[in-house]
Amino acid sequence: VQLQASGGGLVQAGGSLRVSCSASGRRFSIYAMGWFRQAPGKEREFVAAISRDGGNTYYADSVKGRFAVSRDKVKNTGYLQMNSLKPEDSAVYYCAADRSIITSQLMSAQDYDYWGQGTLVTVSS
Repeated sequence: VQLQASGGGLVQAGGSLRVSCSASGRRFSIYAMGWFRQAPGKEREFVAAISRDGGNTYYADSVKGRFAVSRDKVKNTGYLQMNSLKPEDSAVYYCAADRSIITSQLMSAQDYDYWGQGTLVTVSS
């Protein structure tokens, strides 16, 4: 599967932004999907994940209550809706997918086989 992330940009603190991850190549519904981010000088960190059927979602504590992950099976696209953005949310956001990943692995970047190219989100104070 090939992943294409989009939707990043510049937004003021307190604002909202939705990033998308378009999948092509194989049936996306059989892949669990995760979102990660990496700020300059920092390691890539888990943000959110969604199960194959979309019925279960998982969030990092730092974004819980502000971000929402979803997926559209018809459009083969995943979304990360980001609200109440803070300057510390600034980073390159990556989507990832994996067919065989299990729940306990969803927060681990090394367990995903497929990655999008990343989209930059900048939150100004």
